[in-house]
Amino acid sequence: MTTLHKTYKFPKSRIATNDVCAIGLQKHHIPAILEIDVTECREKIRQYKRTKGKISFTAWLIKVICSTIKDYEEVAAYLKGKRELIIFDDINVSVAVEKLINGSRVPIPLVVEKADKRSIESITEQIEDARNKVIAESDIVLQKKSNRFEAIYYHLPGFIRRSFWRYFISHPHFAYKKAGNIAFTSIGMMGKANGWFIPVSVHPACFGIGRIAKKAVAVNDEIKIREILNITVLLDHDIIDGAQMARFISALTDNIEKGKGL
Repeated sequence: MTTLHKTYKFPKSRIATNDVCAIGLQKHHIPAILEIDVTECREKIRQYKRTKGKISFTAWLIKVICSTIKDYEEVAAYLKGKRELIIFDDINVSVAVEKLINGSRVPIPLVVEKADKRSIESITEQIEDARNKVIAESDIVLQKKSNRFEAIYYHLPGFIRRSFWRYFISHPHFAYKKAGNIAFTSIGMMGKANGWFIPVSVHPACFGIGRIAKKAVAVNDEIKIREILNITVLLDHDIIDGAQMARFISALTDNIEKGKGL
């Protein structure tokens, strides 16, 4: 008797995603699960759009994360060997952009270069352009064509592909050039589930952005309805210790809640 079923073929880019997850799980990332009041900064963004220009919440959030990291540079540092940190002058952000490839929605990394030095408008424009750009299945990074190695990557055995990623993260200049030094991924606009997700990354730091939900919170001893952002921050414990992590997270929370740069 024939059993009815459907066969689904993954896009090739999914293979690279699985490999990144396998290596990322071996890193010593410490997750910080946060609730941040974004009521004031969201209102400032609305005013900014009316008076200055078009920006997105995502682009502003990337900008404020990068500006905070500049005061805590080791957050985005790569570990070289066992005792050396490589701190790059610029912050390049790998942003997951969902693309439609052969009928399937696939997250593809876009590298926003020098995000700490760029305007919010510039970051907004680059992300929107990337979302609208038509790409081939073979493109791993949106704004760069695949080189010869990337063209054969998907045909390699798994242990060789994962060896590439181990080499990748152990050579900071190569990793930085190809994928930046922090990762940013947002699923807040893709559903209504209220909660957090814990991403997996090979980067020194990764920021997982969840949904903004209205909640009743205490403000100056009064209960008010506020807009609360769920965000997960992964920081590499091989690079920074717990006390420095806490200081960075405190500064980041303060900068977001105050709407820094708006």
